[in-house]
Amino acid sequence: MSLPEPLRRRLGSFSRTVFTDSHRTGPQYPGDRAGNEIVSSLPLQMSLYFNVYFFPFWWLSTVVMLHLKYPVLSDYYKFILVTIMILVSLIEVIRLYLGYMANLQEKVPELAGFWLLSLLLQLPIILFLLFNEGLKIQPLERAVHIVFALFLTFQVIAAFVTLKRMVNKLATHFRLNEFDQLEEHPVPDFYSLGKEERAVSMAGRGPC
Repeated sequence: MSLPEPLRRRLGSFSRTVFTDSHRTGPQYPGDRAGNEIVSSLPLQMSLYFNVYFFPFWWLSTVVMLHLKYPVLSDYYKFILVTIMILVSLIEVIRLYLGYMANLQEKVPELAGFWLLSLLLQLPIILFLLFNEGLKIQPLERAVHIVFALFLTFQVIAAFVTLKRMVNKLATHFRLNEFDQLEEHPVPDFYSLGKEERAVSMAGRGPC
């Protein structure tokens, strides 16, 4: 299972635009081939692994606290919290799946999707749950929200660094392929072409 192709193309274009390092023009060391470089992030993968086990605990704690304080909440906050729980649950499943698959298989569009979901959706929602006192935040909720926010912050930073490495690897690999093709099919030298054309022209005129 992977992202739809139009979405993958858009995310790939976004990644090349945002994460390409214009100062890097080739492999870092002589003989370093882009295809042999492993750019998956072990810290990011470990964070995702622990996040998978933490999220059910966060969800259960938040649901229990919501059930206990539900009668004292205003109708406005009741609707907001129920909607947030549904959204966070759906987004988190998609986010963790994209992060796992993208980091292990070095897929740039999927990792870009993971990074955007973490930065633009999950992190703002968790910060809203953590700092909005109108939600009557309980100590257990505050504790699990802080841990979740730390997971998200670390993953946003780690995914950003990993994306830059992946995009630069792809750019280097593309340049190396172009260079190999030029070696296999060299372009005739401009000056040698000029000499050949002048020789043909002189031969066509013949002796005066």
